[in-house]
Amino acid sequence: MPMDLPADADIHPYLSHAYFADSYSIELPYQGESALEIYFEMVNRTPKWVNCLMDLRNRIVSKLGLKHLGRMADLDKNKPIEEYKVGDQVGIFSIVSLRHNEIVVEDCDKHLNVRLSFLLVPDGNRVTLHATTVVHVKNTFGKVYMFFVAPVHKVIVPRSLNTLVTG
Repeated sequence: MPMDLPADADIHPYLSHAYFADSYSIELPYQGESALEIYFEMVNRTPKWVNCLMDLRNRIVSKLGLKHLGRMADLDKNKPIEEYKVGDQVGIFSIVSLRHNEIVVEDCDKHLNVRLSFLLVPDGNRVTLHATTVVHVKNTFGKVYMFFVAPVHKVIVPRSLNTLVTG
């Protein structure tokens, strides 16, 4: 699955043997923001319909023994962004890698491992943001879950990224 990502992207090791992987890119104005700052900006702009889908997902899967994830924007509003470090929770994910130009977050359970990278490639006063998702399934239930989630994911990510342009 070829992806147009820089060779030093922290998400690369996770791509091997992935059950599902995709990457979307968008060009944005840039004033030196970190990948974490841009990630927070996007999740804080999560469209209402995405939150409704997350709520529906949580209600359904909690009856099937999966954990209730909450919402993307369930962030600690009182914690300064510069205090975040590897291991901290950011919404539904935990930080596994944190650099100025890339953040990798994950959520792992007994059915699958999901990792998301926000990678910034600056070019003057513009930046290309690569949002990459990688999923490794652990069992049949994970495959069934991804059967339903993958098509929706392919709509949610580009629309969420576009909120960074349209506000």
